[in-house]
Amino acid sequence: MSGKMLEGKVVVVTGAGRGVGRGIAIMAAEQGAKVVVNDLGGNEQGDGADNIPALEVVKTIEDNGGEAIANFGNVANADDAGQMIEDARSNFGSIDCIVNNAGILRDVIFHKMTEAEFDAVIAVHLKGSFNVSRAAAPYFREQQSGSYVHMTSTSGLIGNFGQANYAAAKMGIVGLSRSIALDMSRFNVRSNCISPFAWSRLIGTIPQGTDAERERVKKIQQMTPEKIAPMAVYLLSDEAKDITGQIFVVRNNEICLMSQPRPIRNLQTSEGWTPEKVAERVGPAVKSSLVPLERSGDVFNWDPV
Repeated sequence: MSGKMLEGKVVVVTGAGRGVGRGIAIMAAEQGAKVVVNDLGGNEQGDGADNIPALEVVKTIEDNGGEAIANFGNVANADDAGQMIEDARSNFGSIDCIVNNAGILRDVIFHKMTEAEFDAVIAVHLKGSFNVSRAAAPYFREQQSGSYVHMTSTSGLIGNFGQANYAAAKMGIVGLSRSIALDMSRFNVRSNCISPFAWSRLIGTIPQGTDAERERVKKIQQMTPEKIAPMAVYLLSDEAKDITGQIFVVRNNEICLMSQPRPIRNLQTSEGWTPEKVAERVGPAVKSSLVPLERSGDVFNWDPV
């Protein structure tokens, strides 16, 4: 590699003022991309606005000899999403890559979660990913190329306590990405997901009331946001031209290709099913294959490499 895997490409990175998005924006610029650094600048719950985080990332990129502009739009607003793409085109002449990274948290145990808490998280993560992706799609189709990278989470892929809104949004993003990959493959457009393990201000909301929780947070703190950027840059680049519709976990120095739902047991009857026959045959037959109720930490239970 020449060190310029994104030479000549224009990339929009949402939620790029801090954390994972910041790391991706800076590395994309280092690899030759012109970058639109989008960040509303709200807090972890999505409240408020602040231009400083996005402007600081732009300055960092420019100080390193790269090209970038700031955008302060809200991904949950379709007009703002469209403006991100127009900013890319008007300033840099095209749009080639999208990184849907913007996110918020409203963690609440399910039976106490309000409609507003559910809707706010869905709006930013899932609808926001749709809005930005959709705004870029006509240009990707016209130029017969483009790449999307969307951030999902093992909170949805596997599970965690108190995150029904976040998990639903992140699993929705998996379905969105897969549909984009299928619908736009004819135009040489790719769409993939990354599930990042990284310390960020969102992860900083994890409770630390017990020794086990404090030890878990200590391990996560070792996984810096910048560790996610190499995989994201690769998936955006032409080097990954044959990879689409996939889900990757990045965990410190580990990269995992995740499985996707496929049948694991099949039962049939020529006479048709009754509830009694289902109880008699299906329950016992699938018992050994049922997926247990596990959390992300139960599955990724080894120390980060």
